[in-house]
Amino acid sequence: MFEDERTELLEKIEDYVDRKRYADLRDLLLPLEAADIAQLFAELEEKALPLAFRLLPKEQAAEVFVELDSDQQEMLIQGFSNTELKEVLDELYLDDTVDIVEEMPAGVVKRILRHSDPEMRKSINEILKYPEDSTGSIMTTEFVDLKATMTVEDAFKRIRRTGLDKETINICYVTDERRHLTGLLSIRTLLLADEDDVIGDIMETNLISVQTLDDQETTARSLSKYNFLALPVVDTENRLVGIVTVDDAMDVLQEEVTEDIELMAAILPSDKPYLKTGVLETWKARTPWLLILMLSATFTGIILTHFESSLSACAILTAFIPMLSGTGGNSGTQASTAVIRALSLGEVRFSDLLRVLWKEFRVSLCCGACLAAANFVKMMVVDRWLMNNPEVTAPVALVVCCTLVGTVLCAKLVGCSLPLLAEKAGFDPAVMASPFISTIVDSISLLIYFQFATALLGI
Repeated sequence: MFEDERTELLEKIEDYVDRKRYADLRDLLLPLEAADIAQLFAELEEKALPLAFRLLPKEQAAEVFVELDSDQQEMLIQGFSNTELKEVLDELYLDDTVDIVEEMPAGVVKRILRHSDPEMRKSINEILKYPEDSTGSIMTTEFVDLKATMTVEDAFKRIRRTGLDKETINICYVTDERRHLTGLLSIRTLLLADEDDVIGDIMETNLISVQTLDDQETTARSLSKYNFLALPVVDTENRLVGIVTVDDAMDVLQEEVTEDIELMAAILPSDKPYLKTGVLETWKARTPWLLILMLSATFTGIILTHFESSLSACAILTAFIPMLSGTGGNSGTQASTAVIRALSLGEVRFSDLLRVLWKEFRVSLCCGACLAAANFVKMMVVDRWLMNNPEVTAPVALVVCCTLVGTVLCAKLVGCSLPLLAEKAGFDPAVMASPFISTIVDSISLLIYFQFATALLGI
C-alpha cells in the first residue's frame, strides 16, 4: 500500500468512526488485505480500534488479528467477551495461536487456553514444550494426511471433509498406521490423476523432511533452497508430527536478519519494534557492548602512549592516524559483512577458512596498492603543494602508504576469519562485525604505522 493511499484511507476510517458511519467503514475495509488493514489499525486511536475490528467478518478478523502487534492483540483480548474471544480463536491456525500465546502475559494466556477447545489446548501445550529456536516451535499440526491404500477419489473426499481447518491443502502427506511419513503428493498430482488411481502408486517417495529439534533458521533456509511451500516435520522415529509453511519461514528469516543487523551494530537483539521499545530497554541493549568496546579501545591509547616520543619527533604523523584507522575499519567491515552473509546463506563453512583467507589476501593486496597509490599522489599534491605543508615529505608519504597496504591486508584477514571462528566456537558470526573488528584493527594499524615510521624515518 502506497503512503498516499494509506493516508487517504486512514482519514476516511477516522471520519467514518467520528460520524458513526459503521456500514460505510465496513464496506471500506472488506476489500483490503489483512496486512494492509493491520497497518491502518496500527495508527488508529485506541478507542477506535476495537470498534473497527468488530466490524470485520470472523475469517477476516482472525487474519487481521494475526497481523497486529502484540500490544494491540493484548488490548483487544482484554476487551473481548468470552464469545468474541472463542470466535477469533476458532478461526486461527494453530501456529498463529502459539505465536500469540508466546507474546502474551500469563493472565491473558490463561484466558486464551481456557477458551480453546481441548484438542487445540493440547496441541498448543505440546508445541510450547519445544525449545524456542527449534523447528518444533514454529510448526503447525494442521495438515492433510492420507493413506497409501486410498484411491484418488477417497483422497478428495478426505480433503473436502478435513481441509477447511488445515493450514494448507496444496501438499498432502502419506503416512502408515504408525504415522511414519512414507510419501507426499501435491493437489496438482491428484487433480491430474484418475479417480481410481491408488495414492501409493502416484505419491513421491523421495522425501525431504526436517526434525522437531532442528534449528528453525536451518529449516527456513531449506524451504528457500528447495522452493517448497511446506516441509514435513518428523520426530526421531520418522513419525509425522507437523509441517512448517513458507509464511512461517519468512517470519523466521526476517527475525534472524533483524537480529544479525542489531548484533553487527553492537546492540543486544530485541523482539520489539523500535518505537515500542522503552528508553531503559534500549539503554540496556546498547550499553554492554559500548562498555566492552570502550574498554577494548584502551589498547589504542596504550600504543599511542608507548610511541609518544616518536610522535613528538615527527608530529605530522598524528594527522594521518584517523585516516588509517578509518580505512582499516572499513576494510575489515567489508570482509566480515561478505563472510557473514555467505555463512547465513550456507555458501561457506569453517572448512573453507583457508580458501577465504587466500581470496581476501589477494583482494587486500589489490585494494591496498590502489589506495596507497592514490594516497601518495594526494599527500604530495594536496598536502605538500596546495596546502604548502613542508613536513609532508616523500619518506612520510611512503610510511603512510606502506601502512595503508599493511592495514588493509590485516583488516581484511581479521574481518574474514573472525566470523568463521565465531561460528566454529558456537557464537553468532554477526557478533564479529563492524564495531568489534574496528577496535581490533585500530590497534593493529597503529602498530604497523609506528613500525614503518621507525624503520623508514629512524624515529
